[in-house]
Amino acid sequence: MNKFAPLSKLMSKLIYTLMLSAGFAGAAQASKADHQEFEATLHAPFLADAKATSELPEARTFTLSFDYPFLDRAKTVGWTLEVVSPDGVTVQQWKGSRALADKQVDVRVAWDGRGEGVILSDGVYQVRMRASDGDEEVEQSWEIGVGKRVAQAMPAFAPLPVSRQRVDGKGKSGVATTESATDDGATATSVAATASLPYTIYLGNLHSQTNHSDGGGALSSCTGAQNPQSAAFGPADAYAYAKGKGLDFLMASEHNHMYDGSDGTKTTADPAVAKALFQSGLTAAANYNSANPGFLGMYGLEWGVINNGGHLNIFNATELLGWESNGSGQLLADTQTTKNDYAALYTLMRQRGWVGQFNHPSSSGQFIVNGTALGYTADGDQAMAMCEVLNTSAFSTNTSETETSRSTYEGACNKALEAGFHVAFSTNQDNHCANWGASYTNRTGVLIPNGTALTSASMIAAIKARRVYATMDKGSQLILTGNGRMMGDRITNSGPLKLVANFASAAGKTVSSVRVYEGVPGRNGAVTQLSTTATTTVTPAAGDHFYYAKVTQNDGKILWSAPIWVTQTAASAASADGAQAR
Repeated sequence: MNKFAPLSKLMSKLIYTLMLSAGFAGAAQASKADHQEFEATLHAPFLADAKATSELPEARTFTLSFDYPFLDRAKTVGWTLEVVSPDGVTVQQWKGSRALADKQVDVRVAWDGRGEGVILSDGVYQVRMRASDGDEEVEQSWEIGVGKRVAQAMPAFAPLPVSRQRVDGKGKSGVATTESATDDGATATSVAATASLPYTIYLGNLHSQTNHSDGGGALSSCTGAQNPQSAAFGPADAYAYAKGKGLDFLMASEHNHMYDGSDGTKTTADPAVAKALFQSGLTAAANYNSANPGFLGMYGLEWGVINNGGHLNIFNATELLGWESNGSGQLLADTQTTKNDYAALYTLMRQRGWVGQFNHPSSSGQFIVNGTALGYTADGDQAMAMCEVLNTSAFSTNTSETETSRSTYEGACNKALEAGFHVAFSTNQDNHCANWGASYTNRTGVLIPNGTALTSASMIAAIKARRVYATMDKGSQLILTGNGRMMGDRITNSGPLKLVANFASAAGKTVSSVRVYEGVPGRNGAVTQLSTTATTTVTPAAGDHFYYAKVTQNDGKILWSAPIWVTQTAASAASADGAQAR
């Protein structure tokens, strides 16, 4: 029994009463500032359509979706779609435009599986979309399989143990840490990790909302962002749901400027109510964790606005941050932060020891510092540890992990890396409806040392160490090492650097393509592909570099490792073993 439950219920009743007396509940509309932006997504099936014929065995249909919530005036969206061969040659291209007004527009492009009528050679191709509304351009790309695809050679790798392994219908599992009940009543057995990688993987969702802001909408009626604090379900509900779906952790990341019950500024708001609501969220997480060891409920802030801003999560904030005041000039937060002043926020986060994540970042117009999008500061480099590389639809009501609406942000994350940020990739669901972690199979994997319990402290330590990876398949792992050192590390090296992309799949998935990318922190240039093999040996040029691996499975699902950062020095300056911690 949860010994904190009576106190939690009493606090919830008190806060709800205060909210009603202040006239907050259900009083506002979904936030324009938080959702007004041009959105363009591409769905490109990895495999051919079921209706493909013997004459056109690789035929499939691509879907381009365009949306602009709260659009003030109609716009025209111009788009280009390309199929690109494994060696970088465009083999098919389409162009078009569509009017965009007050609802989503879908464009379906039927492809015959050929390149301008020519039968294509077997391999893994890329489908790339560029779309512009005249003000902003969005680029997305997905890999697709054409013909027979030879499974890529991958190094032998004993998968790391995981905390909550779901076995398949035959009860098979190779990666659980402890015996645990599974969906079909079978037992998942333990397998030891490789001696050199003494970590346990925890899988979860680091971006979602509840009724403390504009989330928590009942699945039967949820079609988008909720009126702030109007929905049915709060943090404790979200944790229970996620735990029931097999997640190890869930982050309730509430919009920091909605604690007054409004998406704007509520002049009659009581600062005490707003601050108490934030503290009640921290209490809800602590109480749930106390009663449910092995699961981690996290509670914090999604700071900022989309419109001329950018959302970022603060995972371990202990104070409510804000910029709004009521009609009496009282700050509706614990601590004043200036809207859209990211440099100042980074400094505050570093001072407080808080750590953050860039949420669904855009390559332009967001996280501006000194006039530069994703502008670098030394404080920001310390504070920002993660970057969302992929999200499923924020307003999905899917509960069977089959959501097809997904967006990628690898270009923006690469821009942050090239700017000098030491960020690792994550993938989350940004759930606003009450399906926390259930819309798709994507998870953020967090590596915690074996024998260390999953707690707020161990989670934050792992995030600060950038010991994470992003996966579209919760049953697969991708761990990059450099000369035996773990992804997330910052090492000094002399001579050759051996990069190894270690992959494992509990379901026996194989790898259709593997790519290793290289960049230079602080260069503000382009990340480039270094190799297409899982094991790559290179002698870097003198200076700073980062490397990460990206793997596409034979079912099209993608994994991204965290980067490893390398300072390459002359041989005389290196340690005897050629690599040492920086």
